[in-house]
Amino acid sequence: MPDWGDVLSAHDGWLRRVVATRLREPQGVDEVMQEVALAVVAQRSPLLDPGRVVGWLYRLAVRQTLLYRRKAGRRRSLVDRCATLRPAPDEAPGPSPLVWLLHDERREIVQNALRSLPPRDADLLALKYGEGWSARELAELLGVGIPAIETRLMRARRRLRAQLESLATDFKDPSHD
Repeated sequence: MPDWGDVLSAHDGWLRRVVATRLREPQGVDEVMQEVALAVVAQRSPLLDPGRVVGWLYRLAVRQTLLYRRKAGRRRSLVDRCATLRPAPDEAPGPSPLVWLLHDERREIVQNALRSLPPRDADLLALKYGEGWSARELAELLGVGIPAIETRLMRARRRLRAQLESLATDFKDPSHD
């Protein structure tokens, strides 16, 4: 039986990236990772093929993320029904308001574009570019060949590029054309 603490530590970085990509709210990543760890420890049947632990962890993280999002949605619905919303106090921007604003807008555009992608594409892009995974590592994770991963990455990049172009045109001011 593997030492699950070591296994989770070894895969913590990319698992967090997958959870964060699917969750889209950074404050819940730690909670989901705790649920993943509990599910790993509480497993009832042993993993027969240790070579498949990466794919198993991936599926487990996705499942726990979905459960968390469902629970968070219910919680938000309850809060919305029971509480009145008050505006948050103004926060002072960084030293350069223009730089802060541009950075914030770019991040928002990219996040919106990623949200519009299918989860599989968003996961692939997050692991490839956020974690620096190779096509070989992604192929092992998903149990497909390297050419299939390269094709999926190409399609995911194309979809992201199209979404970014679409969102960027939405922000253009027609009076400046």
